[in-house]
Amino acid sequence: MRTGLCAAALLASANGAFASGALWCSVDDHQVAFQLDAGVTRGLGGPTFNFRGDLEIKARKAGDSLRKTVFEDQNLAQYWLDGEELRLLVYREHEAADSYRSVELTILTKARDESTYDGRYTLSVYDGSGAGSEPVEFKGDVSCGAE
Repeated sequence: MRTGLCAAALLASANGAFASGALWCSVDDHQVAFQLDAGVTRGLGGPTFNFRGDLEIKARKAGDSLRKTVFEDQNLAQYWLDGEELRLLVYREHEAADSYRSVELTILTKARDESTYDGRYTLSVYDGSGAGSEPVEFKGDVSCGAE
């Protein structure tokens, strides 16, 4: 009886391994460097889990809180993944005395093959330098993958 239950539990956990995949994007250009990673379920609308990312804005001074940003699950504001497109919107606010500071990373890609997506990123940096001030933007090529 125990052997049967253990075998059933093992088979159920093996099926769960086939029910998830991953997505990732990375850039290391002269303006910014970032790496984003997440698990993705296959079903239930394809929600992500364990979203993580690191961003470095190379143009910002060392010690500036906007130079490096760590992203977590709650920072993935929107995402879209189908056979043709992968799109991500990642947003994080930074605490600063009496100012509004944030970074917003938008990634728009198209499938190159079954698991590779190429496209563009736009990074908008709001540094709280004044009311009505426009964000500083960085743009470039991005490569992503999904399985």
